Amino acid sequence: MMPSSSVLVDLSNALDVSLDFLMSSQVTSIECLEFRKHSRATVRHQAIAKAELIDHLERYIAIEDILAIPHKTQWINEYRFDSGASIDSVEERAEELRHDWKLGLDPILSVCHLLESKGIKVILADLPDSVQGLSSKAICRDQSVIEAVVISKHLNVERRRLTLAHELAHITVGSTANPTISLESTMQRFAGAFLVPRESLIDLLGEKRNQISYHEIMQAKHYFGVSASALLVRLEQLGILSSNYVKRAWMTFARSWRKKEPEPLATEERFDIKEQPCQLELLVFHALSEQLISPVRAASLMDLPLDEVEKRIEG
Repeated sequence: MMPSSSVLVDLSNALDVSLDFLMSSQVTSIECLEFRKHSRATVRHQAIAKAELIDHLERYIAIEDILAIPHKTQWINEYRFDSGASIDSVEERAEELRHDWKLGLDPILSVCHLLESKGIKVILADLPDSVQGLSSKAICRDQSVIEAVVISKHLNVERRRLTLAHELAHITVGSTANPTISLESTMQRFAGAFLVPRESLIDLLGEKRNQISYHEIMQAKHYFGVSASALLVRLEQLGILSSNYVKRAWMTFARSWRKKEPEPLATEERFDIKEQPCQLELLVFHALSEQLISPVRAASLMDLPLDEVEKRIEG
C-alpha cells in the first residue's frame, strides 16, 4: 500500500522515526530476528526496536555505497553451529572462534569493535526498557545480506558486553541436535565461553574450589569485564564451584546481584570507553574528508547537529 502523508506522519510519531526512514527502500526484509527481551516487552516495543534497526541499516548502506565497500560477513557460514550434541561442544566452538580470530586468552577489550571489524553492524539505540537487544539478518534490495546486532544504550557496560556476545551466539548458532539442551542455554554457554575463556579463569582462580571470597569474584569481574552474576554462572559451568555452593551463593551474598550490579565497572575503565559503535561515524568522516559528501549529508547520516559535525572536522 501507499499510505497518505497524514498516515505517514502518524506512523513516524508512533515509532519515533523520521519520514526519511519510512520512505527508504534499501532494506527489503528482516529475517532471523531474535530478541533479548523481558516478558513485559510488547509488540509495539519490538516494532520500535525493529524500526531503529532498519533506520541505522539504511544509513550504513548509504555510506557504504558511497565508499564502494562490500559486505564481509561470508565467514559466518563457516561457523554456523546447528548440530551440537552436548553443551561442551558449544564451549569448544566458542574457543575455536576465539582461536581463529587470534584473540588469545586475554579479555576482549571491545566486543563492539571486534564485531564491527568482522562486518557485523553494531547499533547502540534508545530501546524500550523491556528490550535489551536483538540480532537479525537484513536482506537488501540488491539481494546482499547484512548481519546486524542492536543493543540498548541503557544497559551498563557489563550487560552490554554480555548482550553483544549473546547476540553473536544467535548469529553463529542455529540450533542443537540434542532436544534436552535449550537454544537459550546454548547461547548463554557460548557467550560465557567467548568472554571468559576456560583456561584463563582456571589460571586466575584455580581448577577446583570449595568456596570463594567476594574479593576474588570482584577482581575477576573487573579483569574480564563481565557482571558478577555472569562470572558466578561461569564458575559453575566449568565445575570450579559446585552447583550446591552456587545455589547457596544466590540465596546469601549474591542474592541482589541480578538486580543491582556490585562494584560496577567505572566509566574511566578500559571496557566502558570501548563498548561504543564507531564504524558508521568513521565511514562518514572518511567520505567527508574525501569530499564525497557534504557536511549536511554527514550530519543526516550520523543523526548529529551540523555544528557538532563541523567541530569534529576542524578539531
